Amino acid sequence: MVGTPPELERGTGVPAHVQIERWLLDSIERGELAPGDRLPGERELAGRLGVSRMTLRQALARLESDGVLIRVPGRAGGAFVAEPRVECDLTGLAGFTEQMRRAHLRAEARVLVARTVPAPAPVAAALELAAGEPVHEVARVRSAGRSPVALERSFFPALPGFLEEDLTRSLYALLAERYDLAPRTALEHLDPVVAGPAEAAELGIEPGAPLMRIERTAYAGDGTPVEHARDLFRPDRVRISVRSGVSGPAPPPGPTAAP
Repeated sequence: MVGTPPELERGTGVPAHVQIERWLLDSIERGELAPGDRLPGERELAGRLGVSRMTLRQALARLESDGVLIRVPGRAGGAFVAEPRVECDLTGLAGFTEQMRRAHLRAEARVLVARTVPAPAPVAAALELAAGEPVHEVARVRSAGRSPVALERSFFPALPGFLEEDLTRSLYALLAERYDLAPRTALEHLDPVVAGPAEAAELGIEPGAPLMRIERTAYAGDGTPVEHARDLFRPDRVRISVRSGVSGPAPPPGPTAAP
C-alpha cells in the first residue's frame, strides 16, 4: 500500500504535480506499491496530499501516459500500478525467449495454431517459395510473468518433423539445434495498428486498443530465409528499441579518380 504522503514543498519552483509523480515513482521503486495495486481514491489521496483533485489528476495523467499507471473508469475502477514494460532490443536478432531472459522474466508460450498450409503469396515471396508450396504455420500467445504481451504468427519452410517438436520453446533454438538453420539476420518493418476482436481476446485487451506490428523475415547465415512472421506487441507492456551509430561518409557516386 502507498506510504505516508510527503509534505509538498511550496515556492521551490517544482510544481506540486511533479512532486506527486516523483513520490509515487519512488513508492513503486521501493516496493511499497506493486503491479496491480490500486491507489486510494482521488478524493482521499488529494486530501492526504493537501492538493486539489485537478492537481492530482495532472500527476496521474502524466504517469498514465508514461505507462506507470493504468486508470480504469467506473465505480470499481481507479488508478492501478501497471506491470513494468519489457525492453525489446531489435538491434540484434534475439528471439522473444532471449529478450525475456535479459529482462529477468520467464517467457511462456501458448500455442494457438500449428499446421501445414499452402503458402499465401506474400509468405511464399518472403520465403522464396512458389505460391501454394507447403509451409508450417505456428501462432502463439507469448507471455512474460504470466501476462500476455505479444501474439506471434510465423511461417517456416516445411521442415520435416518441425510440428512434432515442443513448440512452446524457442523456435529459433529449434531451427539452430535440429536443422542447423540458426537465424542470423532479419529484415523488420514496424507499423502501429489496432486490435481486432480476436487479437484483443487473446491479449486480454479491449478491441481497438493500440498494438505494434512487427513484420519480419529472418535469414540463416547463408542467406536462406527461414521464417516470415507478423507479431503483434502490446505497447503498454513492451517498449521496442533499436541502437544506431554513425558510420563514415558514403563515397561520392561515380568512378574513383586514379591517384
